[in-house]
Amino acid sequence: MSARITFLGGVGTVTGSKYLLENERTRVLVDCGLFQGYKNLRLRNWAALPVDPRRIDAVVLTHAHLDHSGYLPLLIKNGFKGPVICTHSTRDLCNILLPDSGYLQEKDAEFANKRGFSKHRPALPLYTRKDAERAMRAFDATPFAKSRQISPDLRVIFHPAGHILGAAIVELDWRGLRLIFSGDLGRFNSATMLDPTPIAQADYLVVESTYGDRAHNGDDPEVELEQVINRTLERGGTVLIPAFAVGRAQTLLYHLQRLRESNRIPAAPIYLDSPMAIDASELFCKHSRDHKLSADQCRALAGVARYVRDVEESQALNGDRTPKIVISASGMATGGRVLHHLRHLVTDARNTILFAGFQAGGTRGASLVSGAKEIKMHGQYLPVRAEVADLEMLSAHADANEIMTWLRNFKQPPRETFITHGEPAAAEALRRRITKELEWNCRAPEHQESVALE
Repeated sequence: MSARITFLGGVGTVTGSKYLLENERTRVLVDCGLFQGYKNLRLRNWAALPVDPRRIDAVVLTHAHLDHSGYLPLLIKNGFKGPVICTHSTRDLCNILLPDSGYLQEKDAEFANKRGFSKHRPALPLYTRKDAERAMRAFDATPFAKSRQISPDLRVIFHPAGHILGAAIVELDWRGLRLIFSGDLGRFNSATMLDPTPIAQADYLVVESTYGDRAHNGDDPEVELEQVINRTLERGGTVLIPAFAVGRAQTLLYHLQRLRESNRIPAAPIYLDSPMAIDASELFCKHSRDHKLSADQCRALAGVARYVRDVEESQALNGDRTPKIVISASGMATGGRVLHHLRHLVTDARNTILFAGFQAGGTRGASLVSGAKEIKMHGQYLPVRAEVADLEMLSAHADANEIMTWLRNFKQPPRETFITHGEPAAAEALRRRITKELEWNCRAPEHQESVALE
């Protein structure tokens, strides 16, 4: 078998990233993510992979977000026996994210069975918390910039990608072929995260395109936060911020701390209602080399909000009419505690639902940001009366201009560049731009397309 790459996810969509590399001796999966968003995508999580998990030798993770790591418990449950190779921060974050994912799936199935709104009898979780905890035994962490042998003919090196704690650009040396996987590229000049590492050479490149068709709003996020918070609190409302527990929550806490310290927002209570985000914030202080913040800044960030861990205190927030700020996961309002807050707050015009980054198609977040007048939650439709705002400039993804800046570090064109991890319009826009401005050979592959690597 000649060397091949097969795109098992992360093409035509921003979720489900899975790239299978194989030759006659080795099979390696780069990323192992869950599909999220539209139902037709989520159903792919239940379909058998076109490769037997028992025949995969290793998994290499770019970072911990569930659209890149969340399928791992099922892969291991279905027979995968190899190592999961990643950075130390990614391992520690997965130790938070994956069990939580299993727990939420169990709870969602339990709730669906209790209320009877699932078409499946009974509704079952994709995997459980125990499945995820068992999966963590396979993790094998390696430092940034250190060459790691995976098999006799394959080695990997991780380079900082920015984006979130531990996120990596993956460099694979495979029998003399150099393959680069961008993973999710972070922003240049982020307030909290490192810049994406420049890469000079690749035979084949797989690059993300989440924002491949647009540039981020250049407005100051603290000015926007200040305005939204002040007008909401003045009318007696609550600001609910659905935020990714890893990365976005910590960035928001950083900006809120600065606003509070400079008296630009009132001393209203700030709650971080996400045990996972709380744990991730503590890891932020532990892995100081993976971001820009000093130890003092980490402590200040951790101290600006009241941590809400237990369910009873979380539920009590919904009965508290005091104007406040609540940060809760998930970032696209697809699951977790934020749904119960959203249910209580979205119908009241005094409140604001404030999103802070990309909203994948098919998610509640995308519907709300696009102006939906009602949203479906737990089997019923609720009118949207609250203000809905979006701090798009807080995205942890490089925009189209920043992706192009990163690509221009290559000293010569890769033999082929694969445009992935983007909605079709974004991937196609980036493909056209790379072709026009860099004159590279590139394509946006199809789901399950397999390409020979010469």
